[in-house]
Amino acid sequence: AAVFQAMLLEVPFVDALNTMSDPTIPLTCNDWAESGNTNEREAFQYVMEYSPYDNIRMQPYPATLCTASLNDAMVGYWEPLKYVTKLRKTKLDEKPALLKVNFDAGHGHHADRYEYLKERAFNFAFVLHHLGID
Repeated sequence: AAVFQAMLLEVPFVDALNTMSDPTIPLTCNDWAESGNTNEREAFQYVMEYSPYDNIRMQPYPATLCTASLNDAMVGYWEPLKYVTKLRKTKLDEKPALLKVNFDAGHGHHADRYEYLKERAFNFAFVLHHLGID
């Protein structure tokens, strides 16, 4: 049996290598202090080792729900989109790899309390379902 049954990736920073290589993206240059400038060889290799998008392999994966927010200033909506697309094309199983995009929210979740609770319920229902708890 698999170690993990479900992955919940909420507005994840998954395309680290590409994002960290583009100084025109907000916050990128600030991140260089922590991870290094990926336009330089040593930092490129370091980030390549942990960048989730660049480490998707031909293997089975848990059921996956990845969320994105159109108005997120910290993680571009295209990162989760690219991740889920590559995961679907690469993984070796039939478990779902889903993308849920919030067209109104910023980073993380909706500002409205009730919409936030609906989002949390949806995410937890996904995880509980794939753990066999219905």
